Amino acid sequence: MKDTLYSDILDTFRSMADPDRIESSRRNHPTRMEVIGVVVPNIRKVLKEVAMQIRTWPVPDRLALVHRLCDSGCLECQMLGFMLLEKDSQAVDALDEAGIDALGRVMDNWVSVDCYSLMVVGQAWRRGNMGIERIYRYLQSADFWQRRIAVVATVALNLKSKGGRGDVEHTLAICSRVVNDHHDLINKALSWTLRELAKREPEPVYRFLEQHHDKLHGRVLREVGHKLKFGTKN
Repeated sequence: MKDTLYSDILDTFRSMADPDRIESSRRNHPTRMEVIGVVVPNIRKVLKEVAMQIRTWPVPDRLALVHRLCDSGCLECQMLGFMLLEKDSQAVDALDEAGIDALGRVMDNWVSVDCYSLMVVGQAWRRGNMGIERIYRYLQSADFWQRRIAVVATVALNLKSKGGRGDVEHTLAICSRVVNDHHDLINKALSWTLRELAKREPEPVYRFLEQHHDKLHGRVLREVGHKLKFGTKN
């Protein structure tokens, strides 16, 4: 059944292939994975259908499908796997750290990294299935994609649509460790998470900007400051 469903998913995605989407992906988030060329609204249509089909499966079988999708070498399948997990708190609770790491084997573009950070790592962290020490280990990596995982995962603590309820302590603990990391993708992630926290807790974000003003990149100061003052990024 699982193999049949996986094959059906691939066939469905291939029937939705859009050459313009492939070219757009190559420009915006190049990856070594296969890109079939499926737009996100169509991935979400497949998500809805697959979630209905597997809703009565045992948790190990649902997790096995997620792993199969994430190990497929296909960007759209990986995204679908992350999306399925985001909707399945039982499956998230059944993941250990090795399982979480296995789902993140291919992290070479911002789409994969951000989906994984929000839907897998951030969700597991928010639900108490992963501690902040594990998040710190991402920050110790020489790979900027791994470091971005740690920063974007904090968005899941604060983003209402992802179940976040606000977490000043853990968010700023991570942010404070990347104030000197001026890789462009880390700056962008830091700006994002601070802006998300500012929606709920503006005062701690104000203080954070003041405390680290001399270290923070100008992008972060500009975008977060504008969010605090005007409610928008720019």
